Amino acid sequence: MDAPIDQPVIGSRRVSNLVVAILVSIGGVGFLLTSASSYLGTDLLPVGHPADLLWVPQGLVMGAYGLGAILLSSYLWIVIAIDVGAGRNRFDRSADTITIERRGFRQLITFTLPCSDVQAVKVEVRDGLNPRRRLALRLRGRRDLPLTRVGEPMALAELEQSGAELARYLGVPLEGV
Repeated sequence: MDAPIDQPVIGSRRVSNLVVAILVSIGGVGFLLTSASSYLGTDLLPVGHPADLLWVPQGLVMGAYGLGAILLSSYLWIVIAIDVGAGRNRFDRSADTITIERRGFRQLITFTLPCSDVQAVKVEVRDGLNPRRRLALRLRGRRDLPLTRVGEPMALAELEQSGAELARYLGVPLEGV
């Protein structure tokens, strides 16, 4: 029998998410320090003169922006720490099962189905303003089941290669190429 195929899926621990979390955190601290400088009348930041701002309304608004940014960055850091969306796709013809696992906020989400429910492996490529490149399983009597990660689109050659390999392994046609 063929060996099972195990495909790891990258979650939220990506460089782009880390960069955004760092920038939002720095911005939030900057806004809060600007607000505090305005309230206290002393410059707490090495750049500019935030102590010259009026507490009402500029200092209050800067504090609100800072608080919002800190809350948003806290959410981003929690999502990165938990690694939401990470998991694996496991295809095992000898056991006639396909297992899809993803990490959620509170629990591991597992979905198992028989290989015989798969009609085809679908490659979807859409370019433009909001590009989409994804690999999905076309199932009998159900919606398509996406297999690729959300966010950064895969290279076209990698997507086609992965789709062809999976279709060959499952013995189903490859659609959309």
